[in-house]
Amino acid sequence: MPQDQGLFRPADALEMSTKAIPDTESDAPQDTQTLKNDPGTETKGLQTGLLMTALCLSVFLAALDITIVTTALPTISEHFHSTSGYVWVGSAFLLASAASTPNWGKFSDIWGRKVVLQTAAAVFFLGSALCGASVSLPMLIAGRSVQGAGAGGLLSMVNIIIGDLFSQRDRGKYYGIIGMVWAIAAALGPVIGGALTNNVSWRWCFYINLPVTGVLFVIIALTLKIHTPKTPLIAGIKAVDWLGSLTIAGGTLMLLLGLQLGGGFRPWGSATVICLLVFAVVTLAIFAVVEWRVARYPVLPLHLFADRSNIATLLVNFFHGIVFTQASYFLPIYFQSVLGASPLLSGVWILPFAIAVSLTAVAAGGYIKATGRYLDPIRLGLLLTVLGSGLFLYFPARSASWARLATFQIIAGVGVGANFQPPLIALQSNVPAQDNAAATASFGLVRNVASAVAVVAGSAAFAGEMAAQQDVLRRALGDRVAALLSGANAQGNLFVVGTLDAAQREVVRRAFFNALRHVWIESVCFAAAGLVACLVIRNRKLDREHVEVKTGLEGEEARRKIVEERRMGEKKNGSSV
Repeated sequence: MPQDQGLFRPADALEMSTKAIPDTESDAPQDTQTLKNDPGTETKGLQTGLLMTALCLSVFLAALDITIVTTALPTISEHFHSTSGYVWVGSAFLLASAASTPNWGKFSDIWGRKVVLQTAAAVFFLGSALCGASVSLPMLIAGRSVQGAGAGGLLSMVNIIIGDLFSQRDRGKYYGIIGMVWAIAAALGPVIGGALTNNVSWRWCFYINLPVTGVLFVIIALTLKIHTPKTPLIAGIKAVDWLGSLTIAGGTLMLLLGLQLGGGFRPWGSATVICLLVFAVVTLAIFAVVEWRVARYPVLPLHLFADRSNIATLLVNFFHGIVFTQASYFLPIYFQSVLGASPLLSGVWILPFAIAVSLTAVAAGGYIKATGRYLDPIRLGLLLTVLGSGLFLYFPARSASWARLATFQIIAGVGVGANFQPPLIALQSNVPAQDNAAATASFGLVRNVASAVAVVAGSAAFAGEMAAQQDVLRRALGDRVAALLSGANAQGNLFVVGTLDAAQREVVRRAFFNALRHVWIESVCFAAAGLVACLVIRNRKLDREHVEVKTGLEGEEARRKIVEERRMGEKKNGSSV
């Protein structure tokens, strides 16, 4: 290897990056701040296997802790003598994860991927320990917030690191594996949580993370061979776009909190909800101004959103996230309220969907590696998602037809699974390599927001139809019982169905069935919107060469100069017209 191959000079990056990104299918964006074919950074064989094990464990833990508490919440509520505050045990995790996601990518640009991934693992470890040792509900909620911030870092860094370690052509296979692990962990969460709560203690839903996090920390330290800059702590802290970091985190947090409170805990017209949503919009607008005019090293470079293909890809990610979350959230409600399944049995009945999602995620990654085509799984997947979501309208209204339930779920699951990672590959292939972390963080942020919107939009459609059927429910059940099933209350009172006589149960099941049909119609519309958006995504040839992004302050400064030169060029072109 030539003596200077491992060195990075900002001038080199500047020279490479001033080339225009071509629009042809055969050309890919020019990479900047990169090394190609460096034997010291290639990951093969046993090293790759061990590293992927650690990355999969990272995703497994982060995904598991989203759902593992669902079956433990009643026990936690009883332990802390709380009838309402326990709902924040789940929400605190998701809110912290979403709010922290954009910042982890920028931290890794400054200090390097390895140290930031290990930091995220340490934060997750600390949060898990706090949760397990909690002596009060506020302490548990605080621990879940810390844990969620760490989980956001784990998920972001896994996707960023795979993008750094493997070529565009190869990374589809590894992203497919990550998608499969995510689906399996999310499906197993309630089962593992219930088993630990019933046989050991609810605290082990959190303590179980400690040894696994320790193992993955060691594996990462030994096997992750990636460029790590020796950025001084103080210099790195000064380089962070703190105003941008705080405004994107605060704006995201207020937006998601407002969406979560609205319609459930507070009326949409309440001062609390309105203030949260208004201040979220204002804060995010301030963030945009900061990133465009103030920040020296922006958290999310706004030029990423100036390309229509990138916007279309993020829209596909957004609509896909909504459909996936609505299916995962409302299918168990259908099984329990309409078909009379127990919570455990509803977890079994959703397995065809979960298995189809996980297997298709792997298959889509393999297809991309073999052919280099990412638009095929995106388009076919969205088409099947529209079909599968539409078939949910034909679910049985009374007795369970296992063949029909499984078939419809498999069709929808194949469609959803095909779009877990290909849109991310489409986004990464359309941006220069130095923007990989920011693009990946944006992708994760959009998916987190989509999950929140999915529950809010689905719950609104569900509650609206349940409210419209209140007269029928009152005549059959009486005012007191009907009030338990009014609007937003219905989702939290599924147990009421099992306490009714046969005639009353039939009326309630029909009401739930009609309300859920509105959710399925909503899912079809979102899937169709994603199908339309994917038509705008640009197709590019995926590079087979291994490319590593150079991180650190030197790389950040080179990136800043590239952006400045691009803006100057745009101004000159505008003035010459």
